Amino acid sequence: MGELLGYARVSTTEQSVDAQRDALTAAGCARVWVETASGATTSRPELSDLFSHLRSGDTLVVWRLDRLGRSLPHLLQTVEDLESDGVGFRSLTESIDTTTSGGKLIYSIFGALAEFERNLIRERTQLGLASARAQGRLGGRPRAMSDAKIKQARRMRAGGMSLADIRDVVGVSRSTLYRYLK
Repeated sequence: MGELLGYARVSTTEQSVDAQRDALTAAGCARVWVETASGATTSRPELSDLFSHLRSGDTLVVWRLDRLGRSLPHLLQTVEDLESDGVGFRSLTESIDTTTSGGKLIYSIFGALAEFERNLIRERTQLGLASARAQGRLGGRPRAMSDAKIKQARRMRAGGMSLADIRDVVGVSRSTLYRYLK
């Protein structure tokens, strides 16, 4: 059996991490990494350091799920990565422990819900695009050059004007101009 290693996070310096640290220590964590960072922040040095200390058989413990993951898909991916390394995961508030069969069941339900949510978003997006097309609207990024600008650029090029001068006149980047002049 490996060690229990804790992770506590608050979003701002005005918040206190004491309650999280106390709960993690009471749960038996040998060490607790503490971080002050927004959940949306991808750069979390303390969490990275914690990951470097985790070994097969260890369990990562958090006070609450939202302390670890930015979103449900991110959280699920993180727990899957831990599991593939032989590391368990435990959330004290939600009573999830992937080292037990009941915890694995709850985790699987979360995974199914996240997949369901992704599928709903995909379906809504497809319906919205189909509806827009039916109304004559095209999706995607607007063209950088209108047909009139393309004709103008071709005439200028045929007249011997340099590409740099043409770019300045029509107001597009070099790669965009090359793409439209092909």
